[in-house]
Amino acid sequence: MPILEATYQPKGIFKSADVNTVYAATLRKVDLPAYKRERIEISDGDFLDLDWSFTSQGRSKKVVILLHGLAGSAERPYMKGMARTFNKKGWDAVAMNFRGCSEELNRFYRSYHAGASDDLAEVVTHLMATGNYENISLAGFSLGGNMMLKYLGENRTIPEEIKSAVAISVPCDLAGSLGAINRMRNFVYSKRFELKLKEHLNARAEKFPDRISKKQVSACKSLRDIDDLYTSKAHGFKNADEYYEKNSCGQFLENIKIPTLIISAKDDTFLPNSAYPIKQAGNSGYLHLEIPSCGGHVGFVLDNEEFYHEKRAIDFAMSQL
Repeated sequence: MPILEATYQPKGIFKSADVNTVYAATLRKVDLPAYKRERIEISDGDFLDLDWSFTSQGRSKKVVILLHGLAGSAERPYMKGMARTFNKKGWDAVAMNFRGCSEELNRFYRSYHAGASDDLAEVVTHLMATGNYENISLAGFSLGGNMMLKYLGENRTIPEEIKSAVAISVPCDLAGSLGAINRMRNFVYSKRFELKLKEHLNARAEKFPDRISKKQVSACKSLRDIDDLYTSKAHGFKNADEYYEKNSCGQFLENIKIPTLIISAKDDTFLPNSAYPIKQAGNSGYLHLEIPSCGGHVGFVLDNEEFYHEKRAIDFAMSQL
């Protein structure tokens, strides 16, 4: 598909990538009724916690599955904002908490990573078996968007009920994106991620002292160190390089056969040029790529309760029914 023309025009201070990113991630308040928690047992003996929100008219035949970013959860404002937008248009929404990202640590040493698409497949299978849904859409943010796009482009059967997908601020090149976030201008962001991940790993060290120690966690000085120490090895990869190489979704995009919208801001400081799949979108009949000049990372703030990417996501999902 040709590259889509973006209509996002932020006002005032939201023309700044940093203001857009920080406001959306930390200051935004989303009025959404309390989720209904569902825990599902998955095939390897672990569990996933799903947080549901529903339309005011009761259960729908349409549902969107939401996938959060690194160190996120269903409680992040961007997850609640997207759930609310879909609820208002008659869709149920299920926010997937990745392993270890709800209030309780998961059972195994492994947790989640950018390419853990089998866990998404487990959620889809669960919905197909129990939800009676005729139309399913997917919406993934950042790391969750990478996971979602990899799922859609892998050699697996995609249920015909999945009609569309939307990916926001996706690091299609994981190694390149890690390099971008590790630049000095992103120091505050990378340090924040590092501290949150270390907190997660310290809890894992208490549960699995024979696999990892708090001393090893403390010795990590970057996100890459964490990926070398834990993310890669806990999930069967030799090191961080192999993890990035095998799980970057860019290599799977050409195989996607579901209408998919990718929105990534040109000023997103977390994304290198290699994370914008311009060539893949141009060669595909299913990929729709939109690159607004502004928006930051999962920002796209508007001066009302609904943000730009939420409007685009619901419009795209409705257009594919």
